[in-house]
Amino acid sequence: MSDNAVREKLYYSIGEVARMLDVQTSAVRYWEKEFDILKPKKNRKGNRMFTPGDLRNIKIIHHLLKEKGMTIAGARKKMSENPEGISRNMEVIDSLHKIRDMLTNLRDTK
Repeated sequence: MSDNAVREKLYYSIGEVARMLDVQTSAVRYWEKEFDILKPKKNRKGNRMFTPGDLRNIKIIHHLLKEKGMTIAGARKKMSENPEGISRNMEVIDSLHKIRDMLTNLRDTK
């Protein structure tokens, strides 16, 4: 595994998820209520523990709401109509973001 590779965790806390997306934890809790696809496990203390699959779904929801400007109802409809297509699009977008970051780093180190 290379130094830049990120190891996927088994569970992410709500705080970690919120920091990754630069949103408040209240937004993540709200999305959990609004989207049936989000079902985080809770530990003994009652803290939400999001799986990598939950994290992918939250990233899709974030993309549809914040980047595409969709409403909650519109995002719900889009996710139910074509979940595989949205997931593939998110993978492409993530790859493009990584390439952009890599190129920016290359430019800045010269």
